[in-house]
Amino acid sequence: MAPITTKPRSNICFLLLLLLLHFNLGKSQLQLNYYSKSCPKAEEIIKQQVTDLYNEHGNTAVSWVRNLFHDCMVKSCDASLLLATARGGVVSEQTSERSFGMRNFKYVNTIKAAVEKECPLTVSCADIVALSARDGIIMLGGPSIEMKTGRRDSKESYATVVEDFIPNHNDSISLVLSRFQAIGIDVEATVALLGAHSVGRTHCMNMVHRLYPTVDKTLDPAYAEYLKKRCPTPNPDPKAVQYARNDLKTPMIIDNNYYKNILQHKGLLTVDEELASDPRTSPYVQKMAQDNGYFYQQFSRAILLLSENNPLTRDQGEIRKDCRYVNAN
Repeated sequence: MAPITTKPRSNICFLLLLLLLHFNLGKSQLQLNYYSKSCPKAEEIIKQQVTDLYNEHGNTAVSWVRNLFHDCMVKSCDASLLLATARGGVVSEQTSERSFGMRNFKYVNTIKAAVEKECPLTVSCADIVALSARDGIIMLGGPSIEMKTGRRDSKESYATVVEDFIPNHNDSISLVLSRFQAIGIDVEATVALLGAHSVGRTHCMNMVHRLYPTVDKTLDPAYAEYLKKRCPTPNPDPKAVQYARNDLKTPMIIDNNYYKNILQHKGLLTVDEELASDPRTSPYVQKMAQDNGYFYQQFSRAILLLSENNPLTRDQGEIRKDCRYVNAN
């Protein structure tokens, strides 16, 4: 009888190891104060721009947090989100239905221009997305997060696959958890990330199905009446500014009021309600509702996990001069 060989299994293990190393290579190349020598004032400039824009247009801080989510969820934290539709076949990810309601992209260019003036072709748009989110969280009263830098910019848009990565507003909690798990974000961190809804708002067209023709039985009745006043028709105009905020008490502060609200059946979206009732997530929701410090701790961890998803580093990608366009050859 011929001896049993283990070589094929060894080859499989070796290939899996290579795949794992490839996945983590970019993450390992990120570091704190990456621009300390090449552009020492970079982070200071970005922070000042974020502060100035917040003082002039408060909602920009919310946009920076949402930019991080939409950019990093789709394949890589590489500023692919910022690419505009242009000649040469580039179709912007901003055209996706998942990007509905996103705004303030023009102010990213304001930040980039200030950095370019100090250090031309040095600081990536991907790092601007990450650092502006970090500083935006502080402007919104959230925790201070030490974020690594060293990301590079994608040369392509992933517009055709955005919906494969970013959940819809009313997808089930199971689908939402699986999407986050696919990029290495665990259940506890996912619950914490959804706490960003604390400063969010939802357009009526994404929640009227819970109000018309009959009110969703899981909604608090008094809250449902309030939402009907905000959304008086089952067919809202997508271009109209018709929305409701997730948190009426502290609408521009990242805090644990979101969890308190959804435990009282006052969430705007289906996923909000399921987050509070699903046995996989409800223990974390209850703990975060009770302890804002715990929420901040997990939120910070989740933001770091998200911001370090498969970044381009070293000789990958490029450093764009203008965040809207790939550099000319």
